[in-house]
Amino acid sequence: MVFLTVLCTSMAYSQDVSGTVSDASGPLPGASILVKGTSIGAQTDFDGKFTIRNVGANAVLVFTYIGLKQQEVNVAGKTTVNIILKEDSAELREVVVIGYGTVRKKDATGAVDQIGAKDFDNVAAPSPAQLLRGKVAGVQVTQSSGEPGGGISVRVRGNSSIRSGNGPLYVIDGVPLDGGNVSAGGGLTSNSGAQDLGSSSARNPLNFINQNDIESISVLKDASSTAIYGSRGANGVIVITTKKGKSAEPQLSYSSSVTFSKKAGNFGVMSADQFAAAGGDDQGARSYNWEDAVLRNGFSMNHDLSFSKTGENSNTRLSFGASNTDGIVKNTGLDKYSASFYNSNEFFGGALKVESRVIYTSLKDETTLLSNNAGYIGNLIGTALYWNPTLPIYNTDGSYNVISTSYLNPVQLLDAYKDYTNTNKLLGSINTTWKINSHLKYQFLFGIESSTSTRKTQLLPSIQILNTAQAVVPKASDSDPTITKYGQAAIANQNKFNKTFEHTLNYNNDISDNFNLDALVGYSYYDYTADGNQSSGIGYDASQTNLIDNIEGGLQNEFRVSSYRNRVELQSYFGRVNATLFKKLIVTGTIRADGSTKLGVNNKYDYFPSVGVAYKVVDNAEGLVNDFKLRGNYGITGNQEFAPNSAIARASYGNNGSLNLDSNSNADLRWETTKSYGVGADFELINNRLTGSLDYFQRDTKDLIFPVPAAATQPGPPSPRFKNLPGNLINKGVEVALSYKIIDSENLSWDISGNASFLKNEMTNFAGFISTGGLNGQGLSGAYAQVITNDKPIYSYYMYEWRGYDSAGNSIYADAAGNDTGLGTAAKKLLDKQPLPKINVGFSTGLNFKGFDASASFYGAFGHYIYNNTTNAYFFKGAFTGGRNVTEEAATSAQAAGDPNSPSTKFLEKGDFLRMGNLTLGYTVKGNSLDRFKIKSARFYVNASNLFIITSYSGTDPEVDTDKQLNGVPSAGIEYLSYPRDKSVSVGLNVTF
Repeated sequence: MVFLTVLCTSMAYSQDVSGTVSDASGPLPGASILVKGTSIGAQTDFDGKFTIRNVGANAVLVFTYIGLKQQEVNVAGKTTVNIILKEDSAELREVVVIGYGTVRKKDATGAVDQIGAKDFDNVAAPSPAQLLRGKVAGVQVTQSSGEPGGGISVRVRGNSSIRSGNGPLYVIDGVPLDGGNVSAGGGLTSNSGAQDLGSSSARNPLNFINQNDIESISVLKDASSTAIYGSRGANGVIVITTKKGKSAEPQLSYSSSVTFSKKAGNFGVMSADQFAAAGGDDQGARSYNWEDAVLRNGFSMNHDLSFSKTGENSNTRLSFGASNTDGIVKNTGLDKYSASFYNSNEFFGGALKVESRVIYTSLKDETTLLSNNAGYIGNLIGTALYWNPTLPIYNTDGSYNVISTSYLNPVQLLDAYKDYTNTNKLLGSINTTWKINSHLKYQFLFGIESSTSTRKTQLLPSIQILNTAQAVVPKASDSDPTITKYGQAAIANQNKFNKTFEHTLNYNNDISDNFNLDALVGYSYYDYTADGNQSSGIGYDASQTNLIDNIEGGLQNEFRVSSYRNRVELQSYFGRVNATLFKKLIVTGTIRADGSTKLGVNNKYDYFPSVGVAYKVVDNAEGLVNDFKLRGNYGITGNQEFAPNSAIARASYGNNGSLNLDSNSNADLRWETTKSYGVGADFELINNRLTGSLDYFQRDTKDLIFPVPAAATQPGPPSPRFKNLPGNLINKGVEVALSYKIIDSENLSWDISGNASFLKNEMTNFAGFISTGGLNGQGLSGAYAQVITNDKPIYSYYMYEWRGYDSAGNSIYADAAGNDTGLGTAAKKLLDKQPLPKINVGFSTGLNFKGFDASASFYGAFGHYIYNNTTNAYFFKGAFTGGRNVTEEAATSAQAAGDPNSPSTKFLEKGDFLRMGNLTLGYTVKGNSLDRFKIKSARFYVNASNLFIITSYSGTDPEVDTDKQLNGVPSAGIEYLSYPRDKSVSVGLNVTF
């Protein structure tokens, strides 16, 4: 009787509950619903719908989905429960992408950080690399200039080479990029060599990726995580994963933004009134302003459209992007058109899965004469700065005011120079996964990376530059021995086609309750080919305006052609074992064998092992300490980012047809290798509100590759050969990262995060004294500012120590004994100052209140010095008395007009800065108010970039990395006529249908 009463009561108070589970994008298939305290539950179907029978009237339903916050709902007698699950940032951080797989963050033995799409939504960044700026401890991202599409240097835990590449390996959807430029660099240069138009750098190799297509970016920093990439892992690895479809029902998303920008920073040259008041050569005009002459307000538009849908056995996403950017320097900009496609299909009940990805991008770069190594008249910015502000640009008849061949009119130069680069880039892959059984799976990856690039450049013959855009050659037809030729044009083509083949076999099994084994073996083959050609002409008729399309024609034209072709093959065998013991102790071991055609015939292969150990001291505990894990790792990685054909003898034909040996062979050339070790800790505290990590690392790079003189063994003059130099480059440092959820409630959340890295590098056991950091400008021919030598950080400054002026206005310097002296007896000194920051910091915060959101980010660098080559080359007393514009400080200084403009500590400044990177305010609308427009959600936002910077540096911007290499040796921290950085405001809209 009692049983029947209970049964009837239970039936009376039980009911069926149905509903729909969604996220911000729409219905969620596969979400789990469980009646709390029971085993009764269900999963949503492909439309996000569910039904659970016999649910108590006062039961509590628990809704869960990977990557979203778990939510509990009291039924309270309702028969319909519809719920929208919110994103869980902690859950998203749980799984990170590593080499050849994924791992839970709490199970990683190496130093791995990952940021997701939410971390960089609505942040204007032409390159994915810029999305990392200030976000990841130990990663420094420096934009070489403010030019759209300009180069970016990324350093993971500092520099590990003196001549080879220091940038990380980029892996996109499993396909490693070759690491080189995708467009042709160079430019128009002098034939006479007396002065030079200089050369400009190639474009950023990551420009082709659309930011809105990125799902996550992982940074692998230590040997435990990078050694699986062997000879390419010494500088860290950045793994970029693109988006897939997420919604079971078709989803269409559109985003658009417009950006307005203007120059930030100031060169500080005088106005016309200031110039006249300082005693300059007053020509009477007051109409010139250098900024108005060559600068403008920048503007850009961005549009992105994506479609996605998931089915029971398929997943598809298709996206298109278009952006048009006008730079703040006239005649500069970047147009970018991209398309991406992802599709996956499962067969035979999921035993076979085939994924295909394609990214195609068309880029059009427009730039002007912004060379990084020109003389004082070969750069548009420099020409605009030195122009006498009391001189008019135009004559009364509207023609250009032409002064001389060594004092150029900046507007005439701007109008006479054209420089376009068109680049088409394709990245595609097919990844097939065969689940042999529940523990064993095989994967095959085939990827291609193809790019074609054409750069067209011309300088009209109307610009007559002394000893630069001209050539003086014999004239045989009459008694005049020479003829002067003006006008230049060049066409440079570059083609790349790279192939990737990878086979992997993965075994994963819980051998027992206390032992899990995850093992991987694989084989890779990479084939990188590159070819290119260049044609150039000099000497055109004054009436010609389209030199590029008639490059081989013209009056007394000199026409030259050149070409090249390179091929690099890399074959690899690799393996990794990840063992978890007693759910506490995790051991990871990897080994990779790499063989490369870049190396000498006696050293084609090398081996790169690593081991990592982690122990979970606390795991999923309640209270103050929730998780605490200790880590340690040791490993060896390599660096193959040096020029192809470095190990073989190379020769080329000179202008007179003679055969010249460019480099001798070296059968023993081997990779630079880096031994590294580190220890670290990951933790979650205060009920998982405070998360963070702390790391110490040390890296030791040896076998440094460098060209050294050697006796020629073939016809032609003596030439160098590439060798592995004795010596060690030591990098060590400490990294810390913290994130805290200040408020985490239903309608209000607020979090802050910050990171800092403390770096130190030093050359040891090194007998060389290698110069770099070339300086340019009047009186600086052959000058340099940095050296690489023993017991000093790389790129240490080496120059005269300036101590002021004497009574005659001549500079005083220190001699070898430290006494005051003149330039004739002064001694250059190796300074205890370096251009690489010792401290890098980043800070960000985000606030959400119902539909409103706000975020801000800051980053900075400290402990380094910048050499102001711009001030050195342009702003001195002799330039002012010679009729050129300078800063007011230079015009009124005590310096004598004839004082030599020598490189010295006078132009060396602290580079410390803290910059506000981004500020974003947004509002999201969802629900019934949008139903009439068939819109699921809409977000409006305003984003401001580079609002302010705190620094004592007197130049235009302290975040600078002008390429001032000498003989292929990189430099750092030198500013020379950099494209001005801008500050911008964007207004955007994101809509999901």
